[in-house]
Amino acid sequence: MKRRIFGIIVFLLGLLLTFLFVFSSSPNENGEVRKPFRLGLDLKGGTSLTYKADTSGLVDSDVPDAVSVLRDVIERRVNLFGVSEPVVLNESVFGEERIVVELPGITDIDSAIKSIGETPSLEFRLLKGEFKETGIPENAILDPNVAGSEEFISAYFEEPVLTGKYLKRASVEFDPNSGEPVVLINFNEEGSKIFEEVTTAHTGEALAIFLDGELNSAPIISDTISGGEAVISGSFLPEEAKSLARNLNFGALPLPIELIGTELVGPSLGAEAIGAGLKASLIGFLVVILFMIIWYRLPGVIASISLSFYVVIILFLFKLIPVTLTAAGLAGFIISVGIAVDANILIFERIKEERRKGKNIRDAVEAGFGRAWTSIRDSNFSGIITSLILFWFGTSIIRGFALTLGLGIAVSLFTAVFVTKAMLKAVTPDGDKKWFVFGSGFSLKKSSNSNNQ
Repeated sequence: MKRRIFGIIVFLLGLLLTFLFVFSSSPNENGEVRKPFRLGLDLKGGTSLTYKADTSGLVDSDVPDAVSVLRDVIERRVNLFGVSEPVVLNESVFGEERIVVELPGITDIDSAIKSIGETPSLEFRLLKGEFKETGIPENAILDPNVAGSEEFISAYFEEPVLTGKYLKRASVEFDPNSGEPVVLINFNEEGSKIFEEVTTAHTGEALAIFLDGELNSAPIISDTISGGEAVISGSFLPEEAKSLARNLNFGALPLPIELIGTELVGPSLGAEAIGAGLKASLIGFLVVILFMIIWYRLPGVIASISLSFYVVIILFLFKLIPVTLTAAGLAGFIISVGIAVDANILIFERIKEERRKGKNIRDAVEAGFGRAWTSIRDSNFSGIITSLILFWFGTSIIRGFALTLGLGIAVSLFTAVFVTKAMLKAVTPDGDKKWFVFGSGFSLKKSSNSNNQ
Protein backbone atom coordinates (compact mmCIF):
# COMPACT_ATOMS: atom_id res chain seq x y z
CA MET A 1 0.00 0.00 0.00
CA LYS A 2 2.85 2.36 0.84
CA ARG A 3 4.36 1.69 -2.59
CA ARG A 4 1.08 2.66 -4.24
CA ILE A 5 0.82 5.88 -2.26
CA PHE A 6 4.46 6.70 -3.10
CA GLY A 7 3.74 6.15 -6.79
CA ILE A 8 0.76 8.51 -6.65
CA ILE A 9 2.85 11.18 -4.91
CA VAL A 10 5.59 10.92 -7.56
CA PHE A 11 2.97 11.12 -10.29
CA LEU A 12 1.36 14.21 -8.79
CA LEU A 13 4.76 15.90 -8.40
CA GLY A 14 5.47 15.24 -12.08
CA LEU A 15 2.06 16.68 -12.93
CA LEU A 16 2.86 19.77 -10.85
CA LEU A 17 6.20 20.35 -12.59
CA THR A 18 4.58 19.95 -16.00
CA PHE A 19 1.84 22.36 -14.93
CA LEU A 20 4.43 24.95 -13.88
CA PHE A 21 6.20 24.65 -17.25
CA VAL A 22 2.99 25.00 -19.22
CA PHE A 23 1.61 27.98 -17.34
CA SER A 24 4.87 29.72 -16.53
CA SER A 25 4.53 33.35 -17.63
CA SER A 26 7.51 35.04 -16.00
CA PRO A 27 9.16 37.38 -18.56
CA ASN A 28 12.91 37.47 -19.13
CA GLU A 29 15.12 40.55 -19.04
CA ASN A 30 13.76 41.64 -22.44
CA GLY A 31 10.17 41.42 -21.25
CA GLU A 32 9.48 38.32 -23.36
CA VAL A 33 7.70 35.29 -21.94
CA ARG A 34 9.81 32.15 -22.03
CA LYS A 35 8.39 29.51 -24.36
CA PRO A 36 4.99 31.15 -25.00
CA PHE A 37 2.13 29.48 -26.82
CA ARG A 38 2.19 30.17 -30.54
CA LEU A 39 -1.02 31.75 -31.78
CA GLY A 40 -2.14 31.84 -35.39
CA LEU A 41 -3.17 34.88 -37.38
CA ASP A 42 -6.85 34.55 -36.47
CA LEU A 43 -6.07 34.64 -32.74
CA LYS A 44 -3.00 36.85 -32.52
CA GLY A 45 -3.46 39.25 -35.41
CA GLY A 46 -0.78 40.09 -37.93
CA THR A 47 -0.28 40.67 -41.62
CA SER A 48 -1.47 38.81 -44.69
CA LEU A 49 0.40 39.31 -47.99
CA THR A 50 -0.83 38.11 -51.37
CA TYR A 51 1.59 37.52 -54.24
CA LYS A 52 0.86 36.69 -57.88
CA ALA A 53 3.11 34.15 -59.55
CA ASP A 54 4.03 34.68 -63.21
CA THR A 55 3.50 31.30 -64.89
CA SER A 56 3.37 32.63 -68.45
CA GLY A 57 6.62 30.89 -69.37
CA LEU A 58 5.39 27.45 -68.31
CA VAL A 59 3.25 24.82 -69.97
CA ASP A 60 0.08 24.05 -68.07
CA SER A 61 1.29 20.66 -66.87
CA ASP A 62 4.32 22.22 -65.15
CA VAL A 63 2.42 24.94 -63.28
CA PRO A 64 1.32 22.90 -60.19
CA ASP A 65 4.85 21.64 -59.49
CA ALA A 66 6.43 25.06 -60.04
CA VAL A 67 3.92 26.79 -57.75
CA SER A 68 4.44 24.12 -55.08
CA VAL A 69 8.20 24.71 -55.20
CA LEU A 70 7.58 28.46 -55.04
CA ARG A 71 5.41 28.06 -51.94
CA ASP A 72 8.06 25.91 -50.22
CA VAL A 73 10.79 28.42 -51.06
CA ILE A 74 8.82 31.37 -49.66
CA GLU A 75 7.95 29.41 -46.52
CA ARG A 76 11.63 28.55 -45.99
CA ARG A 77 12.56 32.15 -46.63
CA VAL A 78 10.05 33.52 -44.09
CA ASN A 79 11.08 30.94 -41.48
CA LEU A 80 14.68 32.04 -41.92
CA PHE A 81 13.80 35.48 -40.58
CA GLY A 82 12.31 34.02 -37.40
CA VAL A 83 8.69 34.89 -38.11
CA SER A 84 6.43 33.05 -35.67
CA GLU A 85 4.99 30.07 -37.53
CA PRO A 86 3.99 31.63 -40.86
CA VAL A 87 1.24 30.12 -42.97
CA VAL A 88 2.10 29.99 -46.67
CA LEU A 89 -0.48 28.57 -49.04
CA ASN A 90 -1.17 28.71 -52.74
CA GLU A 91 -4.51 29.15 -54.47
CA SER A 92 -5.75 29.59 -58.01
CA VAL A 93 -8.03 32.60 -58.62
CA PHE A 94 -9.50 33.12 -62.11
CA GLY A 95 -6.55 31.37 -63.70
CA GLU A 96 -3.96 33.27 -61.64
CA GLU A 97 -1.66 31.40 -59.29
CA ARG A 98 -1.40 33.23 -55.99
CA ILE A 99 0.66 32.75 -52.84
CA VAL A 100 -0.85 33.96 -49.56
CA VAL A 101 1.60 34.56 -46.70
CA GLU A 102 0.15 34.97 -43.21
CA LEU A 103 2.54 36.38 -40.59
CA PRO A 104 1.11 36.18 -37.05
CA GLY A 105 2.23 38.90 -34.67
CA ILE A 106 3.60 41.25 -37.34
CA THR A 107 1.40 44.34 -37.63
CA ASP A 108 3.84 46.54 -39.56
CA ILE A 109 3.20 45.75 -43.23
CA ASP A 110 6.50 47.26 -44.37
CA SER A 111 8.35 45.06 -41.88
CA ALA A 112 6.38 42.05 -43.07
CA ILE A 113 7.36 42.67 -46.68
CA LYS A 114 10.94 43.28 -45.62
CA SER A 115 11.01 40.02 -43.63
CA ILE A 116 10.30 38.10 -46.81
CA GLY A 117 12.95 40.14 -48.58
CA GLU A 118 13.84 40.52 -52.20
CA THR A 119 14.39 36.85 -52.87
CA PRO A 120 16.00 36.74 -56.32
CA SER A 121 14.73 34.78 -59.27
CA LEU A 122 17.67 33.18 -61.07
CA GLU A 123 17.60 32.31 -64.77
CA PHE A 124 20.17 31.17 -67.34
CA ARG A 125 19.26 32.01 -70.94
CA LEU A 126 20.87 31.52 -74.34
CA LEU A 127 20.79 34.13 -77.08
CA LYS A 128 18.31 33.63 -79.87
CA GLY A 129 19.73 32.31 -83.10
CA GLU A 130 19.85 35.59 -85.08
CA PHE A 131 21.89 37.30 -82.34
CA LYS A 132 24.46 34.54 -81.70
CA GLU A 133 26.83 36.02 -84.27
CA THR A 134 26.10 39.74 -83.98
CA GLY A 135 25.33 39.93 -80.29
CA ILE A 136 22.89 42.30 -78.62
CA PRO A 137 23.03 45.95 -79.71
CA GLU A 138 25.15 47.87 -77.21
CA ASN A 139 22.60 50.66 -76.81
CA ALA A 140 19.98 48.09 -75.70
CA ILE A 141 22.28 46.70 -73.00
CA LEU A 142 23.31 50.10 -71.67
CA ASP A 143 19.79 51.50 -71.49
CA PRO A 144 18.36 50.31 -68.11
CA ASN A 145 14.81 51.02 -69.25
CA VAL A 146 15.31 48.51 -72.05
CA ALA A 147 17.67 45.97 -70.49
CA GLY A 148 15.38 45.36 -67.53
CA SER A 149 12.18 44.91 -69.50
CA GLU A 150 10.31 41.78 -70.50
CA GLU A 151 10.40 42.95 -74.12
CA PHE A 152 14.20 43.01 -74.02
CA ILE A 153 14.38 39.47 -72.65
CA SER A 154 11.84 38.01 -75.05
CA ALA A 155 13.38 39.80 -78.04
CA TYR A 156 16.97 38.64 -77.60
CA PHE A 157 16.91 35.50 -75.43
CA GLU A 158 15.51 31.98 -75.49
CA GLU A 159 13.43 30.52 -72.67
CA PRO A 160 15.48 29.70 -69.52
CA VAL A 161 17.58 26.56 -69.72
CA LEU A 162 18.15 26.63 -65.94
CA THR A 163 16.35 28.36 -63.07
CA GLY A 164 16.77 28.78 -59.33
CA LYS A 165 14.90 25.57 -58.56
CA TYR A 166 17.99 23.62 -59.68
CA LEU A 167 20.23 25.54 -57.28
CA LYS A 168 21.96 23.52 -54.56
CA ARG A 169 23.99 26.19 -52.80
CA ALA A 170 25.77 29.48 -53.34
CA SER A 171 28.99 30.77 -51.75
CA VAL A 172 31.25 33.82 -51.93
CA GLU A 173 34.70 33.41 -53.47
CA PHE A 174 37.36 35.92 -54.49
CA ASP A 175 38.70 36.08 -58.02
CA PRO A 176 42.43 35.16 -57.80
CA ASN A 177 43.28 37.59 -60.60
CA SER A 178 41.26 40.71 -59.75
CA GLY A 179 40.59 40.02 -56.06
CA GLU A 180 36.94 40.96 -56.55
CA PRO A 181 34.26 38.92 -54.78
CA VAL A 182 32.21 36.59 -56.97
CA VAL A 183 29.32 34.26 -56.17
CA LEU A 184 29.98 30.59 -56.89
CA ILE A 185 26.80 28.58 -57.41
CA ASN A 186 26.40 24.80 -57.45
CA PHE A 187 23.50 23.03 -59.09
CA ASN A 188 21.80 19.90 -57.80
CA GLU A 189 22.17 16.58 -59.61
CA GLU A 190 19.49 17.31 -62.20
CA GLY A 191 20.75 20.87 -62.72
CA SER A 192 24.33 19.66 -63.12
CA LYS A 193 23.32 17.33 -65.95
CA ILE A 194 21.38 20.10 -67.71
CA PHE A 195 24.26 22.56 -67.27
CA GLU A 196 26.75 20.09 -68.72
CA GLU A 197 24.48 19.38 -71.70
CA VAL A 198 23.97 23.12 -72.35
CA THR A 199 27.68 23.96 -72.17
CA THR A 200 28.52 21.01 -74.41
CA ALA A 201 25.97 21.89 -77.09
CA HIS A 202 26.57 25.65 -77.02
CA THR A 203 30.33 26.07 -76.65
CA GLY A 204 31.39 29.49 -77.92
CA GLU A 205 27.98 31.04 -77.25
CA ALA A 206 26.91 33.50 -74.57
CA LEU A 207 24.99 32.19 -71.57
CA ALA A 208 23.21 35.11 -69.93
CA ILE A 209 22.53 35.17 -66.18
CA PHE A 210 19.40 37.03 -65.05
CA LEU A 211 18.64 37.99 -61.46
CA ASP A 212 15.11 39.29 -60.85
CA GLY A 213 14.67 39.76 -64.58
CA GLU A 214 17.77 41.93 -64.95
CA LEU A 215 20.80 40.91 -66.98
CA ASN A 216 23.68 40.30 -64.57
CA SER A 217 26.31 39.00 -66.96
CA ALA A 218 26.60 37.06 -70.20
CA PRO A 219 29.83 35.02 -70.13
CA ILE A 220 30.95 33.04 -73.17
CA ILE A 221 30.92 29.27 -72.79
CA SER A 222 34.54 28.34 -73.48
CA ASP A 223 34.24 24.61 -72.86
CA THR A 224 32.05 21.88 -71.43
CA ILE A 225 31.48 22.54 -67.74
CA SER A 226 30.87 19.45 -65.62
CA GLY A 227 30.32 19.30 -61.89
CA GLY A 228 27.47 21.80 -61.95
CA GLU A 229 29.39 24.99 -61.02
CA ALA A 230 28.90 28.51 -62.34
CA VAL A 231 30.25 31.91 -61.34
CA ILE A 232 28.27 35.15 -61.04
CA SER A 233 30.46 38.24 -61.18
CA GLY A 234 29.47 41.89 -61.36
CA SER A 235 31.89 44.15 -59.50
CA PHE A 236 30.24 43.24 -56.19
CA LEU A 237 31.18 44.75 -52.88
CA PRO A 238 31.89 41.99 -50.30
CA GLU A 239 28.62 42.67 -48.45
CA GLU A 240 26.66 42.64 -51.71
CA ALA A 241 28.16 39.28 -52.67
CA LYS A 242 27.37 37.84 -49.24
CA SER A 243 23.80 39.13 -49.42
CA LEU A 244 23.30 37.65 -52.88
CA ALA A 245 24.71 34.27 -51.81
CA ARG A 246 22.52 34.25 -48.71
CA ASN A 247 19.40 35.11 -50.69
CA LEU A 248 20.12 32.43 -53.26
CA ASN A 249 20.81 29.84 -50.58
CA PHE A 250 17.60 30.55 -48.75
CA GLY A 251 15.30 30.70 -51.67
CA ALA A 252 15.99 31.39 -55.30
CA LEU A 253 12.48 31.70 -56.66
CA PRO A 254 11.61 29.38 -59.53
CA LEU A 255 8.98 31.90 -60.70
CA PRO A 256 8.75 35.71 -60.64
CA ILE A 257 6.25 37.02 -58.08
CA GLU A 258 4.44 40.33 -57.66
CA LEU A 259 2.91 41.68 -54.45
CA ILE A 260 -0.73 42.42 -55.29
CA GLY A 261 -2.40 42.74 -51.89
CA THR A 262 -1.76 43.38 -48.20
CA GLU A 263 -4.10 43.09 -45.26
CA LEU A 264 -3.61 44.01 -41.62
CA VAL A 265 -5.52 41.65 -39.31
CA GLY A 266 -6.23 43.18 -35.90
CA PRO A 267 -5.94 41.07 -32.74
CA SER A 268 -9.34 42.14 -31.38
CA LEU A 269 -11.20 39.26 -33.01
CA GLY A 270 -8.54 36.88 -31.75
CA ALA A 271 -8.79 38.25 -28.21
CA GLU A 272 -12.56 37.76 -28.25
CA ALA A 273 -12.19 34.23 -29.62
CA ILE A 274 -9.57 33.33 -27.00
CA GLY A 275 -11.65 34.79 -24.18
CA ALA A 276 -14.84 33.05 -25.27
CA GLY A 277 -12.98 29.80 -25.92
CA LEU A 278 -11.29 29.81 -22.52
CA LYS A 279 -14.56 30.61 -20.75
CA ALA A 280 -16.45 27.86 -22.58
CA SER A 281 -13.63 25.36 -22.05
CA LEU A 282 -13.36 26.10 -18.33
CA ILE A 283 -17.12 25.87 -17.74
CA GLY A 284 -17.36 22.68 -19.76
CA PHE A 285 -14.36 21.16 -18.00
CA LEU A 286 -15.76 21.91 -14.52
CA VAL A 287 -19.21 20.56 -15.43
CA VAL A 288 -17.68 17.33 -16.76
CA ILE A 289 -15.54 16.91 -13.62
CA LEU A 290 -18.58 17.57 -11.39
CA PHE A 291 -20.61 14.98 -13.28
CA MET A 292 -17.82 12.41 -13.12
CA ILE A 293 -17.37 12.84 -9.36
CA ILE A 294 -21.11 12.74 -8.56
CA TRP A 295 -21.88 9.79 -10.79
CA TYR A 296 -18.74 7.66 -10.42
CA ARG A 297 -17.52 8.84 -6.98
CA LEU A 298 -13.90 7.83 -6.31
CA PRO A 299 -13.27 6.59 -9.89
CA GLY A 300 -14.72 9.92 -11.01
CA VAL A 301 -12.17 11.75 -8.86
CA ILE A 302 -9.41 9.61 -10.37
CA ALA A 303 -10.74 10.33 -13.87
CA SER A 304 -10.80 14.06 -13.12
CA ILE A 305 -7.16 13.98 -12.02
CA SER A 306 -6.30 11.96 -15.13
CA LEU A 307 -8.21 14.42 -17.28
CA SER A 308 -6.34 17.31 -15.67
CA PHE A 309 -3.10 15.53 -16.41
CA TYR A 310 -4.27 15.06 -20.01
CA VAL A 311 -4.95 18.78 -20.43
CA VAL A 312 -1.57 19.72 -18.95
CA ILE A 313 0.42 17.20 -21.01
CA ILE A 314 -1.26 18.20 -24.28
CA LEU A 315 -0.59 21.88 -23.59
CA PHE A 316 2.98 20.88 -22.75
CA LEU A 317 3.28 19.28 -26.21
CA PHE A 318 1.77 22.37 -27.84
CA LYS A 319 4.57 24.43 -26.31
CA LEU A 320 7.31 21.88 -26.88
CA ILE A 321 6.71 21.07 -30.57
CA PRO A 322 5.51 23.95 -30.88
CA VAL A 323 2.00 23.92 -32.34
CA THR A 324 0.45 27.09 -33.74
CA LEU A 325 -2.96 27.46 -32.13
CA THR A 326 -5.73 28.70 -34.38
CA ALA A 327 -9.50 28.67 -33.88
CA ALA A 328 -9.66 25.40 -35.84
CA GLY A 329 -6.82 23.96 -33.76
CA LEU A 330 -8.58 24.85 -30.52
CA ALA A 331 -11.69 23.09 -31.83
CA GLY A 332 -9.64 19.93 -32.42
CA PHE A 333 -8.24 20.15 -28.89
CA ILE A 334 -11.69 20.55 -27.30
CA ILE A 335 -13.02 17.57 -29.26
CA SER A 336 -10.10 15.46 -28.04
CA VAL A 337 -11.00 16.37 -24.42
CA GLY A 338 -14.44 14.89 -25.04
CA ILE A 339 -12.81 11.74 -26.43
CA ALA A 340 -10.68 11.45 -23.28
CA VAL A 341 -13.79 11.69 -21.08
CA ASP A 342 -15.59 9.13 -23.23
CA ALA A 343 -12.77 6.61 -22.71
CA ASN A 344 -13.00 6.96 -18.91
CA ILE A 345 -16.78 6.53 -18.96
CA LEU A 346 -16.42 3.39 -21.07
CA ILE A 347 -13.93 1.95 -18.57
CA PHE A 348 -16.11 2.71 -15.55
CA GLU A 349 -19.22 1.24 -17.17
CA ARG A 350 -17.29 -1.96 -17.88
CA ILE A 351 -16.21 -2.04 -14.21
CA LYS A 352 -19.86 -1.70 -13.16
CA GLU A 353 -20.79 -4.66 -15.34
CA GLU A 354 -18.08 -6.76 -13.73
CA ARG A 355 -19.33 -5.74 -10.28
CA ARG A 356 -22.83 -6.87 -11.20
CA LYS A 357 -21.38 -10.27 -12.02
CA GLY A 358 -20.29 -10.57 -8.40
CA LYS A 359 -16.60 -9.78 -8.67
CA ASN A 360 -14.85 -7.87 -5.94
CA ILE A 361 -13.63 -4.36 -6.61
CA ARG A 362 -10.02 -5.26 -7.47
CA ASP A 363 -10.99 -8.02 -9.91
CA ALA A 364 -13.72 -5.84 -11.41
CA VAL A 365 -11.23 -3.02 -12.06
CA GLU A 366 -8.79 -5.39 -13.75
CA ALA A 367 -11.47 -7.05 -15.87
CA GLY A 368 -13.16 -3.74 -16.67
CA PHE A 369 -10.00 -2.24 -18.13
CA GLY A 370 -9.37 -5.43 -20.12
CA ARG A 371 -12.86 -5.40 -21.64
CA ALA A 372 -12.83 -1.68 -22.38
CA TRP A 373 -9.38 -1.68 -24.00
CA THR A 374 -10.37 -3.12 -27.39
CA SER A 375 -13.21 -0.62 -27.86
CA ILE A 376 -11.01 2.30 -26.76
CA ARG A 377 -8.15 1.12 -28.97
CA ASP A 378 -10.27 0.75 -32.09
CA SER A 379 -12.10 4.05 -31.71
CA ASN A 380 -8.89 5.98 -30.93
CA PHE A 381 -6.90 4.39 -33.73
CA SER A 382 -9.65 5.20 -36.24
CA GLY A 383 -9.60 8.79 -34.98
CA ILE A 384 -5.81 8.98 -35.39
CA ILE A 385 -6.04 7.58 -38.93
CA THR A 386 -8.69 10.18 -39.78
CA SER A 387 -6.45 12.93 -38.37
CA LEU A 388 -3.51 11.71 -40.47
CA ILE A 389 -5.63 11.74 -43.64
CA LEU A 390 -6.89 15.26 -42.88
CA PHE A 391 -3.35 16.44 -42.16
CA TRP A 392 -1.93 14.89 -45.33
CA PHE A 393 -4.56 16.12 -47.77
CA GLY A 394 -5.99 19.20 -46.02
CA THR A 395 -5.16 22.88 -46.29
CA SER A 396 -3.27 24.73 -43.56
CA ILE A 397 -6.44 25.39 -41.52
CA ILE A 398 -7.53 21.75 -41.74
CA ARG A 399 -4.01 20.63 -40.87
CA GLY A 400 -4.09 22.68 -37.67
CA PHE A 401 -7.35 21.00 -36.68
CA ALA A 402 -6.02 17.55 -37.59
CA LEU A 403 -2.75 18.04 -35.70
CA THR A 404 -4.35 19.09 -32.40
CA LEU A 405 -7.04 16.41 -32.73
CA GLY A 406 -4.51 13.67 -33.50
CA LEU A 407 -2.19 14.67 -30.67
CA GLY A 408 -5.15 14.90 -28.30
CA ILE A 409 -6.42 11.43 -29.21
CA ALA A 410 -2.96 9.89 -28.77
CA VAL A 411 -2.47 11.51 -25.35
CA SER A 412 -6.02 10.65 -24.25
CA LEU A 413 -5.34 7.02 -25.09
CA PHE A 414 -2.35 7.09 -22.77
CA THR A 415 -4.01 8.94 -19.88
CA ALA A 416 -7.32 7.03 -20.00
CA VAL A 417 -5.80 3.55 -20.13
CA PHE A 418 -2.48 3.83 -18.31
CA VAL A 419 -2.72 6.82 -15.96
CA THR A 420 -6.29 6.18 -14.83
CA LYS A 421 -5.60 2.46 -14.46
CA ALA A 422 -2.43 2.98 -12.40
CA MET A 423 -4.10 5.46 -10.05
CA LEU A 424 -7.30 3.45 -9.72
CA LYS A 425 -5.42 0.25 -8.88
CA ALA A 426 -3.35 2.17 -6.33
CA VAL A 427 -6.45 3.12 -4.31
CA THR A 428 -8.49 -0.05 -4.89
CA PRO A 429 -9.13 -2.02 -1.68
CA ASP A 430 -8.61 -5.76 -1.50
CA GLY A 431 -12.21 -6.41 -0.46
CA ASP A 432 -15.53 -4.55 -0.58
CA LYS A 433 -15.04 -2.51 2.55
CA LYS A 434 -15.07 0.72 0.56
CA TRP A 435 -17.86 -0.29 -1.77
CA PHE A 436 -19.69 3.06 -1.57
CA VAL A 437 -16.88 5.17 -3.05
CA PHE A 438 -16.64 2.67 -5.93
CA GLY A 439 -20.35 2.74 -6.60
CA SER A 440 -22.11 4.86 -9.19
CA GLY A 441 -25.20 6.92 -9.67
CA PHE A 442 -27.49 7.76 -6.77
CA SER A 443 -27.76 4.26 -5.36
CA LEU A 444 -26.52 3.85 -1.77
CA LYS A 445 -26.83 0.06 -1.73
CA LYS A 446 -24.44 -2.65 -2.79
CA SER A 447 -25.36 -4.79 -5.73
CA SER A 448 -27.32 -7.83 -4.57
CA ASN A 449 -24.99 -10.05 -6.56
CA SER A 450 -21.85 -8.59 -5.02
CA ASN A 451 -19.69 -10.95 -2.99
CA ASN A 452 -18.17 -9.58 0.18
CA GLN A 453 -14.60 -10.68 0.47
